[in-house]
Amino acid sequence: MDGQNRKDIYPGLEVGIILKKDQRSGNITYGVVKDLLTSSAFHSRGIKVRLEDGQVGRIAEIIED
Repeated sequence: MDGQNRKDIYPGLEVGIILKKDQRSGNITYGVVKDLLTSSAFHSRGIKVRLEDGQVGRIAEIIED
């Protein structure tokens, strides 16, 4: 899963996101989803989420157990 479909994302999911400031470098920040901020069912650059620590970014990868 690549984080482009809203149906795959839910609070408590462990993900890697790209913060706005890291878009050029592609640095990935890891954390747990608190809120989904994108309302559409699909987004080509990744669904935007807020992590439990308050950071906001677009999902780059989903960490699967």
